[in-house]
Amino acid sequence: MHFDVLIVGGGHGGAQVAAMLRTQKFKGSIAIVSEETELPYERPPLSKEYFAGEKTFERIQLRPSKYWEEREVPLLLGQRVIDVDHIAHEVSTDSGATIGYGKLVWATGGSPRMLPIPGGDLPGVQGVRTKADADVLKAASELARQIVVIGGGYIGLEAAAVLTKAGKKVVVLEAQDRVLARVAGEELSRFYEQEHRDRGVDLRLGVIVQAIEGKDHVTGVRLADGEVIPAELVIVGIGIVPAVEPLIAAGAQGGNGILVDRHCKTSLPDIYAIGDCAAHANDFAGGAVIRLESVQNANDQANVVAKGICGDEVPYHAIPWFWSNQYDLRLQTAGLSNGHDQAILRGDPSTRSFSVVYLKGGRVIALDCVNAARDYVQGRMIVSAALEVSPDRLADVNRPLKEWLPS
Repeated sequence: MHFDVLIVGGGHGGAQVAAMLRTQKFKGSIAIVSEETELPYERPPLSKEYFAGEKTFERIQLRPSKYWEEREVPLLLGQRVIDVDHIAHEVSTDSGATIGYGKLVWATGGSPRMLPIPGGDLPGVQGVRTKADADVLKAASELARQIVVIGGGYIGLEAAAVLTKAGKKVVVLEAQDRVLARVAGEELSRFYEQEHRDRGVDLRLGVIVQAIEGKDHVTGVRLADGEVIPAELVIVGIGIVPAVEPLIAAGAQGGNGILVDRHCKTSLPDIYAIGDCAAHANDFAGGAVIRLESVQNANDQANVVAKGICGDEVPYHAIPWFWSNQYDLRLQTAGLSNGHDQAILRGDPSTRSFSVVYLKGGRVIALDCVNAARDYVQGRMIVSAALEVSPDRLADVNRPLKEWLPS
C-alpha cells in the first residue's frame, strides 16, 4: 500500500486533516490508520454525555462511514504503527503491514497516564481516553457504589459529577492544594471545590496515593498517611502520555511530545505532527514550547497541515480555548492563564454565573467563564488582541467586554 498522505491516528486531528484536504480539493490518495476499531469520534463526551448515557456512540461519531467512502479515504482500523522509516517513506504496523507515504501526519494523541505504584494495574483501575475505556467504566460504575477518582483536573471532576448524579459515593483525591491547578486560578478552583462538596463529593486536597489495594480486583486506595479508602472502582485522571515512541525512535526531535515548527512540521522530512502529541511554541504562552490537550488545538493544527500540503503554508496562530460541563455548570476558557499577575472577578460566584479575567502586565491573557457565554465570546476577541483594560472596568458586569474592542 502507498498513499500520498498517510494519517496516523483517527481522533479529531487526524479526521480533520483528511476532511480539510478534500475540502481544499486535494486529489491525491489519503488514508487514516488507527489503533482503534471504531470510526473517528469525539473524545470530550467520553467523560461527560457518553459516560452518563446521554449520548449514543452514533451521536459522537465525527462523520458517518458513508462520508469517508464518498471522499475515498480508507480507514485502516485496528492497526498500530510501530515503526517509521523516514528514509524509505514507509511505516510498519503491528499487523505486519508496510504502508508507503508521500506525506505522513502523526496525530496519535496519547494514552492515560497511570499510577506507577503498587496495585496501579489492578483490574478496576481505569483511565479514560477511548470509547473502550468509557465502556469499561460505564459497565463497572453501574455495579460499584464506592468510587475513588484520582486527579482533580477536567477529566476527574467531570467523571465525579456524572457519578454523583447517578447516586454513587465518590471520593476525589488531588495531590495539589486545589483542583484545576494546572489550568485555572484559585478563585475558580475554590468555586468548583465547593460545588462538588455541596453535592456530597468527598474531595480531598494535598493527598498522596501510596498504593492501590486488592488481590484480583481493587478494594481500596491507601494514602501516604496510612488511611485506606474503600473502592470498588478507581478512575485515574492525571493527564496523558503522548504516543510518540515510533517517531522518536526514527530520530524526530522531542520528548514529552514531538517538537514541531510553526507549520506543524517535525524535524524529519515530509512528516507533520498535530494535536495532543505535538509540542509547539505557542504565541499565547509567551512563545513557550507546550503541548495543548484540546480539540481546538487538534483541529486548528490539522487545518494548518492540510493547507500546507495543498501549497498554502500558513503559520499556526490560534487562541487556545477549552470547555468543561459539570452538573449544570458550563465552564468556557479562552487563552492561557499560566503566568498571570492579576485575576479580576467579574460577577458573583454565588449566582453561579461569573467570569475570572486574567491579566499579565496589564493585558488580558485569559478568561474563565462559568455560565457566562457572552463574556466568553467577547473575551476571546480581547485575548486575541492582547488588549490593555483597567481592572475596575473589567470588574463592572454592567459594561460588556465588547466595549473595549476596536471598532
